[in-house]
Amino acid sequence: MLTALRTANLALLILFPISWFAPLMAAGLIEWFGLDEISVITGLQSLWPEDPALALLVTAFALFAPMLKTIGLALLHFNLLSTKLLPALAWIGKLAMADVFLIALYVVLAKGIGYGTVQTAWGLWLFTGCILASIAISTLTPRAMTHAQRSQNGPNA
Repeated sequence: MLTALRTANLALLILFPISWFAPLMAAGLIEWFGLDEISVITGLQSLWPEDPALALLVTAFALFAPMLKTIGLALLHFNLLSTKLLPALAWIGKLAMADVFLIALYVVLAKGIGYGTVQTAWGLWLFTGCILASIAISTLTPRAMTHAQRSQNGPNA
C-alpha cells in the first residue's frame, strides 16, 4: 500500500503544476463573442496588480500549500521526514482545499448575478481531484507507514 501511495503522491508533483495552467473556467459577457479561459495562473496574474495581499494569500493556498504538502509526504514516504510532522502536513492540505472553495464560490456568484456566462472547465476538475487525492494520501499514509514498519520489524516486534 505504501508503494501505491508513494506513486500517487509523486504523480501529484506533476499533476499540480498542470492543474495550475489548465483552464478552470471560461467566462465572458456573451457566449457568442467567445469566453476567456481562466486558470489559477492567469487569475493570479490579474490579481497581483489589483490586490497584492489577496494575491499572496491565494498564491499560498493554490501553489505553495499543495506542493509543500506533496513534497513533505514524499519525504515521509521515503523515510526522510519524521512521522511526527504528518498532522502539520494534513493541516497544510486543508489550506489548499480553501482555494477550491474560493473558485467554487466565484462560479456560483457569477452564475447567480446573471450577467455574463461562466462555464467550468476540465482544469477545475483536475485541480479539485489533485487536492482530494492529496487529502486521501495523507489520510492513508499513517496506516501504511505503520504497516510497513511492522513488516520490516517482523511479527514479534
